Amino acid sequence: MFFEIGLILALIVLNGVLAMSELAIVSARAGRLKPLAARSRGAAMALILAQRPGRFLSTVQIGITMVGVLSGALSGATLGLRLQVWLVAQGVDSDWAATLGVGGVVLAITYVSLIIGELVPKQLALRNPEAVAIRMAPAMMVLSFVTTPLVVLLDISGRAVLWLLGVRGTADNRVTEEEVHVLLTEASEGGVIEEEEHAMMAGVMRLGDRTARVLMTPRQDVEMLEAGAKGAEAVAAVRRIARPRMPVMDASGDVLGIVRLSDAFNIVSRRETLDIDALCREVPVVSDLADALDVLEILHKSADHMALVYDEYGHFEGIITTADVLEAITGAEAAQSAGEPAIVTRTDGSLLVAGWMPADELCDRLSIPRAAAGEYDTAAGLVLHQFGRLPELGETITLHGYIFEIIDLDGRRIDKLLIRSEE
Repeated sequence: MFFEIGLILALIVLNGVLAMSELAIVSARAGRLKPLAARSRGAAMALILAQRPGRFLSTVQIGITMVGVLSGALSGATLGLRLQVWLVAQGVDSDWAATLGVGGVVLAITYVSLIIGELVPKQLALRNPEAVAIRMAPAMMVLSFVTTPLVVLLDISGRAVLWLLGVRGTADNRVTEEEVHVLLTEASEGGVIEEEEHAMMAGVMRLGDRTARVLMTPRQDVEMLEAGAKGAEAVAAVRRIARPRMPVMDASGDVLGIVRLSDAFNIVSRRETLDIDALCREVPVVSDLADALDVLEILHKSADHMALVYDEYGHFEGIITTADVLEAITGAEAAQSAGEPAIVTRTDGSLLVAGWMPADELCDRLSIPRAAAGEYDTAAGLVLHQFGRLPELGETITLHGYIFEIIDLDGRRIDKLLIRSEE
C-alpha cells in the first residue's frame, strides 16, 4: 500500500512539474530570454518552445493526460478497494464501505493534486517564469522528442479545428505602447526606476506622437524685431526682447530670419550702428504637421537650433527650438518655460490648468482617453472639442468623472481651466 501511495504522490508531483513548465514557458518574456540564449542552452530551448506553442502545449497535455489517467486508475482500483476492505472489516455496511472507500480516496487525491499538482507549481512559475523556463526547457524538449508522432498528430488536429473556427495565421505578440506604459508604471511603483525617470521615458514616447504644432511657441507669444530697424530704435527693440535668438518680421508679417543677441551686443559694444537687416540670419522652415522626431533632426543640424513653423498655406505659425523639445520630454508640468505653471493642485484637490498645456499630458494625468481631445493638441483644444464651440466664461462640462470649468478667457482663447472631480 505504501508503494502505491508513493507512486500516486510521484505522479501528482510530475503533474505539478508539467503544469509549472507549461505556465513558465508561456509566461516567460522573450525580451528577458533572448539576452541569456547566447550563454544558456535552457534559455535557447525555452525560446524555441515558446515560438512553437502548438507543439509545446500538445507535449505538456500528453504528459498531464497520462498522469491523470494513471492516478485515477491507481486511486480507484487499488487504494479505494483497500480502504473499502478495511471499512468492511471495521463493521461498516458493504455498500457504504464501497462508497466511502472510493469516494474518500478520490477526494483526498483530488485535494492533494490541486495543492501539489496545480496551485503551488503555478504560483512558483508566475513568481519567476524566466528562471523556471530555463530550468525546465531541456526536459520539455526531450519529452517533445520522445512523443513526436503523437505531438505532430495533436498539433495538426488542433490547427485544423482552429482553421474551421476561422482562426488563421500566427498570434500577434507585439508589445503595444499601452503595455510599455504599464511596465514603466510598475517599474516606478516598484522602485526599479525613479519617478522622474518614469516621467522622462513617458515624455520620450509622447514625443514620437507629436507634431511641430504641438511643440512650437505660437505666433501670438513670439516677440519679434521689425525688419529695417536701425540705430536707437533697433537697440531699444533688442533690449525689450533680450532673447538669445529673436525673429525678424517684415511689414507684411512674414518672418525673414533671426538675429542673435550676441551679434547685436558685439555691434553695440563697438559703438557701431545696429542694423537689424544686416544681422538677420536664415533658419530652417518646417511644416506645422511635421513629425517631432524629424523636427528634432532638423534642429540638431541647425547652427541656431531654431526653426520657423509654417502651415500649408504659407502662414507663419510660430517658432520651435531645442528647448521646446526638451520641455516635451520632461513634461510641461516640470519645464515652466512659459513663465506660468501648466497645472497647479489646489488645497481642495481641484486642478488649475493653463490652456496651453499639452492635451496628451493632461489626459495621462487624469487617466482619461486621449481621444477626448480629438484633433486638438492642448487642454484648451480638448474643451473646444467637447463643447463643439467657443464656451463662455464660467461654463462647465462633465467628462469621465471630471468637471471642466472655464475660469479665464483671453479674447477668444481659453486661458485657464478649473478641473475638479464629480465626487
